[in-house]
Amino acid sequence: MNKTILSAAIVSVVSLSSFSVFADGPQIYGRLDLSITHSDNGTTTQNSKSGTVIENNFSRIGVKGSDHLSDDIELLYKIEVQVNGATDSDDVFLPRNTYLGLKSKMGTVLFGRNDTVFKTSKGNAEAFAVTNAGYNRMIGIPVRRADGITYYSPKIAGLFNVHTTYLMGDNYEDTEEEQYAVNIFVGDKKLKKSAYFLSAAYNTIAGYDAYRAVAQVKFYDFKLAGLFQNTTSQSYSNKTGDSYFISAIYNVNGVNLKAEYGKDKAGFGKYFKNSALSSTDYSEATDVNIDSLVVGADYKLSKSTTVYAHFATYSGSYRVANSGPVIELEDDNITSVSLRYNF
Repeated sequence: MNKTILSAAIVSVVSLSSFSVFADGPQIYGRLDLSITHSDNGTTTQNSKSGTVIENNFSRIGVKGSDHLSDDIELLYKIEVQVNGATDSDDVFLPRNTYLGLKSKMGTVLFGRNDTVFKTSKGNAEAFAVTNAGYNRMIGIPVRRADGITYYSPKIAGLFNVHTTYLMGDNYEDTEEEQYAVNIFVGDKKLKKSAYFLSAAYNTIAGYDAYRAVAQVKFYDFKLAGLFQNTTSQSYSNKTGDSYFISAIYNVNGVNLKAEYGKDKAGFGKYFKNSALSSTDYSEATDVNIDSLVVGADYKLSKSTTVYAHFATYSGSYRVANSGPVIELEDDNITSVSLRYNF
């Protein structure tokens, strides 16, 4: 190899290493998360396919960082995309949280695409997040929106925080409704700074009026959580109902044993959408009654690598527009074994 080229390469590597050590520069991060899954009907799998498939559980890559504009103001930024290259998908990249923001003693304001505060109001209550047994299989409200403003308050009176999402109306000409969400919470969703987390949230985003209450508590190695939500369609006033789930996690020598039971009487989740007989049935469904039960476990092989598995079962029924016979949904049973790597 030409000595000049070799020297230049060495200098470049040393320079990049020095920058990462001494400079407050951007951080590259990501996740690879894949499952081998068997499903009877594919109603809740990531690609809605039955049989035995490989699923991509929202693998992603991103860049994030900050810049101190003054002693009191900090610039925040994030660019993140979902990566589907490991599975057969026409969309190799999909948008995730991407924003610019400012942080000060008055709180944090973010501009762009971000998780709505209605989504984050759930804390860590669900035991099987970002899998085919995630809570949106039962409770279906869009959780990430673009063209919005997110505000995170500092702790108020040393007791609680207020988070808000507001979507710019002129970017959403297909609706006349004001689109916003509000979340008020106390405690710590990771259950590290405190042994509890309580939140209450309201949402008018994406054609849904909804309110939610969440509770998480920790007793030594045992965690218990619950979520209740009432959802009403802004397009179909008779399409409304309650949903809830309760979850438990028990840590035994580093293995998290997990169980979750869910009940849905609203019919907005992925399981119902993929099980209803027609789009008309879905939009006019009433008397929805769906049950889910999920059991599983996870174990950290290292700080960055987690292996986990679960079994989920779904069943239910509904009517159309408060009339006609009860229509039974096809039961679905799903088994997954997964590996997750964070970097």
